[in-house]
Amino acid sequence: MVAPRPSDRASKEGRGVARAPIVLAVVPARGGSKSIPRKNLRRFAGHPLIAYSIAAGRQAAAVTRVVVSSDDEEIAQVALSYGAEVPFLRPAELAQDETTDLPVFQHVLRELEQREGYRPEIVVHLRPTSPVRPRDCVDRAVALLREHPEADSVRGVVPSAQNPFKMWRMTEGGAMQPLLPEIPEAYNLPRQALPATYWQTGHVDAIRASTIDRGSMSGAVIWPLLLDPIYTVDIDTPRDWLRAEWLVEQTGIDMVRPGAARRPLPETVRLVVLDFDGVLTDDRVWVDGDGTESVAADRSDGMGLARLKAAGIEAIVISSEVNPVVAARSRKLGLAWEQGVSDKAAALREALMARGVAAEQAIYLGNDVNDLPCFPLVACGVAVADAAPEVLQAADLILSRPGGRGAVRELCEILLRRREAQDHHDA
Repeated sequence: MVAPRPSDRASKEGRGVARAPIVLAVVPARGGSKSIPRKNLRRFAGHPLIAYSIAAGRQAAAVTRVVVSSDDEEIAQVALSYGAEVPFLRPAELAQDETTDLPVFQHVLRELEQREGYRPEIVVHLRPTSPVRPRDCVDRAVALLREHPEADSVRGVVPSAQNPFKMWRMTEGGAMQPLLPEIPEAYNLPRQALPATYWQTGHVDAIRASTIDRGSMSGAVIWPLLLDPIYTVDIDTPRDWLRAEWLVEQTGIDMVRPGAARRPLPETVRLVVLDFDGVLTDDRVWVDGDGTESVAADRSDGMGLARLKAAGIEAIVISSEVNPVVAARSRKLGLAWEQGVSDKAAALREALMARGVAAEQAIYLGNDVNDLPCFPLVACGVAVADAAPEVLQAADLILSRPGGRGAVRELCEILLRRREAQDHHDA
């Protein structure tokens, strides 16, 4: 049994949010997943996947409580750490591959009522597999349901990418038949002549609790919440995961995010500060019988740094490592360096002061926990793809490449493309 955390309800009421209706957000997250093992706990753009759905509930003004339904103790502990409640675990028979949503939600409502006498009026369904949500989608869904008393539920939809009037099914004999036959030869009509169709997404459903009591997760009258198609993300395969993570990390999409808001790269960058081990190297070390150490680096980083320097952007190294390899590699790359540093934050402040660079014009690229104190001292903290979990969680930007395998080159290219775009705009 997992102890519940204090509800968000009291704190939101204290801020003047209306107490009625009582809105419960439920995040269903079982431990089993075949396509992507332990999917709900895997880090997506720096946070466990489940954290995005919890954040959507906690950041919504209309939601008075966020509960995670899980059969898994580890998921429960992570959910608690992100501010959700886990007042009980889901029984194993409700966590099977074939388990549908309805019995899971009926279990949550029944247990909360029996244990606490708690009864919501509206239940918000937040699926972890749709982590890329507009900031206002939960509040809009609840508001829409309240505005339409005839509706049993509200469901998020986007315009369908492929019109089903141009889709087919096969007969037993092998011939094709139109999927939707009500419009004669719709498949021969231009797209503009066909009715608009919509695809349901997993971002948000707002459902009256009475609808769930009657044995449905939607009811007969479903109202649409139209969402921008750019948010269409449903993670079911590793390829879906990569595509969605790229959208989050590389496009700067405005979305619900766990933790503090991420800061963008500054318009003007004058200084890039690099850690060494795990950034310019892959964090491995080879040691021979004499104790001599060797590291692996990526040659492409050198070309990126050279181009960065030519564009007028300085890069330096601040490292806690004492091995002479730091000096040798930095010298090879034409970088100023400081090594054997025990207090990186102090060294960073001194580097900024010595160069007359404002914090708003500097960025820091790191990979491990001793880099964390440097992130607040610059405009943007950047992490390599394989950084420590704490660093990924704190970073403003996470690169797609791991340390020592082209991460520095990737950052250089990002900065150079921004500079070229700015120059083109100014021209």
